[in-house]
Amino acid sequence: LLAAAAAAAEEEPITIGMGMALTGPLAGTGKASLLATQMWIDETNAAGGLLGRPVKLVTYDDQSNPAGVPGLYSKLIDVDKVDIVLSGYATNMIAPAMPIVMQHGMMFLGLYGLAVNRQFHYDRYFHVVPAGDDPGIDFSRGFLDVAMTMTPKPKTLAIVGADAEYPQIATSGARINAKKRGLEVVYDQKYPPGTVDFAPIVRAIQAANPDVVYVASYPADSVGMVHAVRELRLKARMFGGGLIGLQYAALKQQLGAQLNGIVYFDTYVPEPTMDFPGIKEFLGRYQARAVRAGVDPLGFYTPPYAYARMQVLGAAVSATKSLDQQVLAEYMHKAVFQTIIGDVKFGPSGEQPEPRNLWVQYRGITGNDIEQFKQAGKQVILFPPRYKSGDLHYPFASGDQ
Repeated sequence: LLAAAAAAAEEEPITIGMGMALTGPLAGTGKASLLATQMWIDETNAAGGLLGRPVKLVTYDDQSNPAGVPGLYSKLIDVDKVDIVLSGYATNMIAPAMPIVMQHGMMFLGLYGLAVNRQFHYDRYFHVVPAGDDPGIDFSRGFLDVAMTMTPKPKTLAIVGADAEYPQIATSGARINAKKRGLEVVYDQKYPPGTVDFAPIVRAIQAANPDVVYVASYPADSVGMVHAVRELRLKARMFGGGLIGLQYAALKQQLGAQLNGIVYFDTYVPEPTMDFPGIKEFLGRYQARAVRAGVDPLGFYTPPYAYARMQVLGAAVSATKSLDQQVLAEYMHKAVFQTIIGDVKFGPSGEQPEPRNLWVQYRGITGNDIEQFKQAGKQVILFPPRYKSGDLHYPFASGDQ
């Protein structure tokens, strides 16, 4: 092993570049994703590198600001001359990079971007999170399928989201899915980014008296919305949606019991139905390093997918013995990759045809101890059926979760 590592060190490194949120509201997720990525690189280099060459990561802070993303990727490609580019976290950070990446003909591996490629149709884009062939529609489908399991069935729906790319894609899909299920949308509004007072929005929702409330929001908004819902005692049979941030360890700890009953989007939770080969071992290694690095101590949300993204990349480079962007892209469209989050196979759009958005309900959360979130039964999977670990508890307004 040492001889292989020494030989690899003599070779020119394979450079991988990405922008990632290391400051700003998305920094919690960005830092955790970066740690998982660096773990794969460290482990790969310890085993002799990739194609007999060491792997080097070049990262710039996108500051959670879409405006700076194009410049970062121009620098990575034109100045740093990286061999491979990876996306940062979130739709709003991936979409601005796409024109630059396409202009240079680079392959691009996305991390948590909702329906990014529907407007670009780029055959070298790949999205590691399994969101389906039509992710804008598939994203909210499970949430409303779960809602329709209530007895009697719900009749009315409220939809609210930030005026930003991800929330607007998510709420657009929710309208389509509501119509298919015969739900009447009695409240449908967007709010400007930077909103801090959500009480007026919650009062307006309360006045519309919907059975179900679907929210699409980024972390700071999600926290504000949950606080307002609890303070004003929103009466609804089901509340939740694409509230990004409720997956973060820091916000789980901050909100504590206020999370009970909320049905939210996630990608991995420690339920028995998600015991993929290698996932527990990865989380053990991640959590040990996370404590020292001062990042998300649980690592359930993006780290498994950030690591799996690197597994996919490493397998493609090893199989093709190439860094040629076209060769890699063609192989990626054909192969099936074994990763710590299960098998990964990309369709023509670069999305994975079988969606696996998890709809999860918080249950039995007490106090603010972070360790409780490592227990099964605290984050119960309601959808999809393949990974389901429990049934919906309702009504949300009862507080008996």
